[in-house]
Parts: sequence; C-alpha cells; structure tokens
Amino acid sequence: MSDALRLHFAPDNASLIVRLVLEELGQPYETVLVDRAARAQDGAAYRAINPAGLIPALETPQGPIFETAAILLWLADRHGRLAPRPDSPQRGRFLSWLFFTSNTLHAYLRVLFYPDRYAADAGALHKRLRIHLALLDAEAANGPDWLSPDAPSVLTWYLACLLRWMALYPKAGNRDWFALADTPQLQRIFVALEARPPTRAAITAEGLGPRPFTAPVHPTPPEGSAT
Repeated sequence: MSDALRLHFAPDNASLIVRLVLEELGQPYETVLVDRAARAQDGAAYRAINPAGLIPALETPQGPIFETAAILLWLADRHGRLAPRPDSPQRGRFLSWLFFTSNTLHAYLRVLFYPDRYAADAGALHKRLRIHLALLDAEAANGPDWLSPDAPSVLTWYLACLLRWMALYPKAGNRDWFALADTPQLQRIFVALEARPPTRAAITAEGLGPRPFTAPVHPTPPEGSAT
C-alpha cells in the first residue's frame, strides 16, 4: 500500500476539517473528489473505502479511516501534535470535548441541515445548539492549550468549520438564532485561525472566501459541489 495519504473530499463538507488539519501538520496528501452531484458517495467504489457512504474518508498506509473524529485523532496521535498526548493530564478532558463536538454538536447540525431526513423541531434544535455553544465558549474561556488560537488542535479546527456551517446551511427555520458574537471566546480564536496558512490553503482549494469562519459566504469551489 502507498505511504501517501489520500483525502476523499467534497468542497465545504466535513472533509474541510481534515484538510485544515493536514495543512496545519504540514503533511503531504492527495485529494480525491467525491462528486456529490452524481451521488458518488453511494457508489460501490466509494463504499469500499467508507461503507457508511459519508464524507470524508482518509486512505492511509494502515488502510482507510472514516468518521471525522476518528481521522482527526489518528492524525494527532500519529504525528504527536494538535492534541494532548495519551499520557497528558489534559487528555481526558480534551477527548470529552472532542467527542462532545463530534457526537452531539455535529450530530445536531445534521438534523438542522437535513430536516427532511429527520423529525425536526427547529425551535428546540436552536435552543439546544445555543446551550452546547455556550458550554464550548465557557471551556474556551478557561484557556486550555487545545483551544488556543496560537497552537490550534484538531478540535479547534473542527469547531471553526461547524460554526461556519451554522451560519450558512441551516434549513430548519430561520438563521436569526445564531450569531458568532454570542460566543466571543470562540470568535476570538476563529479570527486568529483565518490568518494561518492552513486556512489560506483551504480558501484556495475550496473557494471559501476571504473570511471563512467569521464572515462566511457560500463557496465557489474550483471543482465539485458543496451540496
């Protein structure tokens, strides 16, 4: 098997989080477009890599990995960066917030973005998401190393993308319930992220616009479609 990492992506999908982390690591990688317009994620070739048919998937020397949090944790542990090490006193708390972000916050966003697939009460969703965001903003105010604008972790990049999508893609009800300014600690971090080289690389690769986290606009990708 090749030693190259191959990221199966679609523009402005969850693969964006993995792209940003790969760029932050300075890790060489190849990209393979998953054509959502043609439902390539449902085809046999992609299902052989990710049986769930979701984006992203990362092909590695040890085989393919899918699920965003699993990919992020594998990358951080493999490179010894962007997350507390397994023996760090901060490891348990970091893992708690990483999987809260993946299993709870991100899962609620799927309901918000695809209400036709779920029985969604928009008002209840908005209330719950605001509670979750307040918890994360309070954690950021505590100043943990893994929520730092100067040395972002995999979780920092994950949250930046999720809040970007909250501003752009909700279909269940209006968007007045969300404002980045309501989470000032996270907003401060995202302002700093926009100046980092990984963000500039992702802007070019996926057509994200000049301020993808603090003033997001719908992407104009050079290839593929975000939806």
